[in-house]
Amino acid sequence: MSTEPQREVLETVASDTPCTGELPWIADGSAVAPRDARELTKLFLDRLAELEEGTHEYQYARNTLIEMNLSLVWFVARRFRNGGDLEDIVQVGTIGLIKAIDRFDLTREVEFSSFAIPYVVGEIKRFFRDTSWAVHVPRRLQELRGTLTRAREQLSVRLDREPTVAELAGHLGMSEDEVTEGLVAANAYTAGSLDLPTDSDDTQGATTYADLLGDEDPALEKVENLHALAPLLRDLDERERRIIEMRFGQEMTQAQIGAVLGCSQMHVSRLLSRVLRRLREHMLA
Repeated sequence: MSTEPQREVLETVASDTPCTGELPWIADGSAVAPRDARELTKLFLDRLAELEEGTHEYQYARNTLIEMNLSLVWFVARRFRNGGDLEDIVQVGTIGLIKAIDRFDLTREVEFSSFAIPYVVGEIKRFFRDTSWAVHVPRRLQELRGTLTRAREQLSVRLDREPTVAELAGHLGMSEDEVTEGLVAANAYTAGSLDLPTDSDDTQGATTYADLLGDEDPALEKVENLHALAPLLRDLDERERRIIEMRFGQEMTQAQIGAVLGCSQMHVSRLLSRVLRRLREHMLA
């Protein structure tokens, strides 16, 4: 880089702070024009390779490199702007830029931008792969969805209709089971609202999917309790089982039970309390 362009850059972005080590002090790397940033990036990367990680000079050089090359991230992020919030995409792409800075090898004699862009693109694609799906599915099936989408488009044009599973399998050289698995997994990419009407042709007062969802049967817990109680009742002696049967099966009062057994209502109450307490303890256990 000639001294004249560099002087213009430094006049624009430099502060009164003196140079940091052998590097010029740049107060705001993002204010450096892309053309000038290309030359300064070489200088900073060369110096970064010599500095000890964790030092003030190392952090300054690394942070300035990030700032000067954010334009690369914005350039790539705009290609994906239809996939989500641009600011979020830029933040994710910046992670790729940082990885490129940390892994760049000067001996390869490759332009940093050519090296960094694949890292930025890869990080953004990974972000979409991990967050865009409504339900998480294995990466293999996520990639298969893209393959099937492209194959369906190609075959639809050629056949002038939607291709069958067999036709997709033959076109891709896959088994029909693999194609079916990919088509089923593709349903997890987006999730429909439960408030949507079940009949798309009649949205006025139509039944929604939420209306068709089942609810927990209130009698289910009772059935489970009865199944758990059955073996405990078999462990009771004959008199205790008879008391339980008369009280809860025949719905007799304690006084009526006492008359049948020839004992007082108070005695029946004590017997009943003891049996119920034992059953409750075993049920909870």
